Amino acid sequence: MKDYLILALKGIGMGAANVIPGVSGGTIALITGIFEKLINSIKSFDIGAVKLLFSGKLREFIEHTNLYFLIAVFAGVGIAILALAKILDPLFDDYPVYVWSFFFGLILASVYFVGKTVGKWTAVVIVSFIIGAACALIISLVADTGGENDAPWYVFICGIVAICSMILPGLSGSYVLLLMGNYELIVIDAVNDLDISILVPMVLGAAFGLLAFARLLSWVLKKYRDQTIALLTGFIFGSLAIIWPWKESVNGGDVEAVAGERFIPESLNGEVFGAIGLMIAGIIVIWVFEKLAETKSG
Repeated sequence: MKDYLILALKGIGMGAANVIPGVSGGTIALITGIFEKLINSIKSFDIGAVKLLFSGKLREFIEHTNLYFLIAVFAGVGIAILALAKILDPLFDDYPVYVWSFFFGLILASVYFVGKTVGKWTAVVIVSFIIGAACALIISLVADTGGENDAPWYVFICGIVAICSMILPGLSGSYVLLLMGNYELIVIDAVNDLDISILVPMVLGAAFGLLAFARLLSWVLKKYRDQTIALLTGFIFGSLAIIWPWKESVNGGDVEAVAGERFIPESLNGEVFGAIGLMIAGIIVIWVFEKLAETKSG
């Protein structure tokens, strides 16, 4: 029981990281020493696992998939998501500039640390970075990235993309949801309200993404690792405009989307200096996590 409690606490760390854009749940898994076991356990849901399950060999199925390990970890993830959603909801309402400033610092630092993992910056890798940055910049400045889309099919896709991002060290699932415009809808509103119409397609998408794409992601990273990491780094860099703290909403509501009307604060005041301080704090948080991960992997 003690071992499963420790696993749940590690899952809580992963869940907390996944709620905060810029902090990677995969990085936390690496720091706490469960990353490799987590990936291998997810991959174990194969044809062999299906045969064991449908033949009634439950004990063998549990051993084959490391099911108790996964339940403990993901129970912790769920607890953290529920708790942090309650905390972030009023913060978004009352202190949006401060929240986005902290997130901006987190993601800005992620550009460096994710890009740092590229083995060699060849011409192809550089082009991959430029393509990623250009695509994200176009999306953030032209498309209505702040507009939430609660269509079940789109939420399902959000679940797939977010969960695949979550298991990669250095890439934040919540950051991807920000890029797709559904961060507050899914992570804050749906979780707090227990909105089944949003949570069900999200969870189904996440489950499908884990089962269908864990092996694909592993293969892509092994075959085209530098190009993939460079593309992701470009996406992170190009989409910083999405979470720039001083921006106007396209619909005049909360600070959610870039409308191109105001990209700088109206005056230098306490809020500006506080926001800058939180940006620096966000950078420090990522730096600490990455240093811990380096120590663990070393």
